Amino acid sequence: LQLVESGGGLVQPGGSLRLSCAASGFNFGNYAIGWFRQAPGKEREGVSCINSGDGSIVYADSVKGRFTISRDNARHTWYLQMTSLKPEDTALYYCASETRPHDCTIRETTYNNWGQGTQVTVSS
Repeated sequence: LQLVESGGGLVQPGGSLRLSCAASGFNFGNYAIGWFRQAPGKEREGVSCINSGDGSIVYADSVKGRFTISRDNARHTWYLQMTSLKPEDTALYYCASETRPHDCTIRETTYNNWGQGTQVTVSS
């Protein structure tokens, strides 16, 4: 199972970016895809997640109303649309997956497959 993130970059405060997470090698069954981020000197934190089966979604309080997670199950690709970006959103963003029949969590300890990350920098 491989996860590859893309879409990161440099954006000004208030701007938008859309991250993608492309997956290959999935077996049958439902799974959860989570987005996490790690800023320099800080611990990795959960941002959002979605379940491929029931569509359950969770957002961290810090991104509610600004970030939107979505999925394209047919293409095994998941997205994180980020708007109204702030300097504190600057981080290395990862997607991760776990087999999960329903719902999802942004607690990283349950995820067992991780991508390499894509850098998001919010700066003027």
